[in-house]
Amino acid sequence: MNSLEKMIGILDLFDAGDDAVTVTFEELCESLGYTRSTMYRYLKTLTDAGLLSSLPGVGYMLGPRIVELDYKIRTGDVLIRAALPVMEELSTRFKGIALLCRRFKFEVLCVHQETGTDAIHSNYERGRMRSLLHGAASIAILAYLPDHQLKKLFSMAKDEFTSAGFGASLAEVKATLKGHRERGWVSTTGDVTPGVVGIAAPVFDARSEIVGSLSLTLKDTRISAKAEEEVAERVVFCAGILSKSLARS
Repeated sequence: MNSLEKMIGILDLFDAGDDAVTVTFEELCESLGYTRSTMYRYLKTLTDAGLLSSLPGVGYMLGPRIVELDYKIRTGDVLIRAALPVMEELSTRFKGIALLCRRFKFEVLCVHQETGTDAIHSNYERGRMRSLLHGAASIAILAYLPDHQLKKLFSMAKDEFTSAGFGASLAEVKATLKGHRERGWVSTTGDVTPGVVGIAAPVFDARSEIVGSLSLTLKDTRISAKAEEEVAERVVFCAGILSKSLARS
């Protein structure tokens, strides 16, 4: 890695999990293996930029510039702005939780959530990452991955594909995902959260490439096939609105 990649690698340590809130200087040196002089130099650059901050006796944490950038994303992101009215409509009409997710490398990131009920709770909130292999919101993205990226992901996580029910071979995985594409939407029950049904549809950019998904989480009360199709039809319609908004932007 070059110097810039090494410095950015410091920020990656805060992706280690929900408990990775603060990191001490010694922990940084031990985890990354940089010399103390190099670590001091990188940390000074990151703190001067506001990407990190520090407290004596506590350690380093993400800085105020991250908060500023997050505000600009929430208020200026074209996809989020277009999604707000349809997510409010979905969550209110069907008494569920609407999620807007973006693909990030080989994972899925929740970028917005709208809640229309107190009957269920989703901890898949803004900023939470999830595997591409679990949950309707993720599978709706997975089904449209470019072939070369699907092959790479399968080679990295063959056992996970098998245990998730996609198939034991790449050909079986492709056949399963083709079924989702032909249907146009994905439905899962209790795949991530027990007692809920997730219904999701893909969102595409101006080049018809997959960028994310729009989904609705409902309480599992043995929803009928007819009711599920009614919800799915609306989710697909709303996801189409988002795709058209991205195409015009």
